[in-house]
Amino acid sequence: MKPLLEIDGLSVDFRLDTSTVHAVKGVSLQVSEGETLAVVGESGSGKTATALSVLRLNPAPPCVYAGGRVLFDGRDLLTLSERELGRIRGHDIAMVFQDPMTSLDPLQRVGAQVAEVLRHHGDVSRASAKEAALAALDEVGIPDPELRYRQYPHELSGGLRQRVMIATALVGRPRLLIADEPTTALDVTVQRQILDLLVALQQKHGMAVVLITHDLGVVAETADRVVVMNEGTVVESGDVLDIFDHPADDYTRRLLAATPRLESA
Repeated sequence: MKPLLEIDGLSVDFRLDTSTVHAVKGVSLQVSEGETLAVVGESGSGKTATALSVLRLNPAPPCVYAGGRVLFDGRDLLTLSERELGRIRGHDIAMVFQDPMTSLDPLQRVGAQVAEVLRHHGDVSRASAKEAALAALDEVGIPDPELRYRQYPHELSGGLRQRVMIATALVGRPRLLIADEPTTALDVTVQRQILDLLVALQQKHGMAVVLITHDLGVVAETADRVVVMNEGTVVESGDVLDIFDHPADDYTRRLLAATPRLESA
């Protein structure tokens, strides 16, 4: 089956005044329709730079896409104009970021930010966009959507802000969702709620998901396949159970050994 997303030999550099950082070095991976792929690695492994490259969201300058292709449904996203890419961002491909407080506009009501996605991508009336935004807020489990629609980000808890980010990402019914460490800033209980929500929505809508994480416990519970990154390269990839039971790379074995486990007495 032809992959929905195919990253082929991607290299990403950050060219600074006195040096060049090779953040991503020849990375290749694939994601099929309806599949969940986890990209795992420590901070600085290149996983977020890889994810941001899909929508060309790395800051340029200093970012330079030094090689490779990012194919979405057969089109190389690295060659598209900003106008062409703008039609894909938030519509065909959406992203949930690590910290919703810095990703949401503090000066705009949260409901308007969700509705804005629909207004940007189509000839949708203000009333229809609001109706769809309220439905999206309700779908992600936000209580009293009418009230929350009118509130500002600072009036919501961290968990509710992350749910707003997910609603914003999903209101356009994307075919691919990229979730970059979506639970990092949340407490453990809320983390579990957000992960369960993402799994339920992925199954409901049949979208492909790329989950960026350093948490192997999350990978075991949510992903179909896993890509392990270290120092900007892919060191191992495959089925989650195969990687967990028979890791081939020493770096993967060390990651697994560092994962906390509850041992029975």
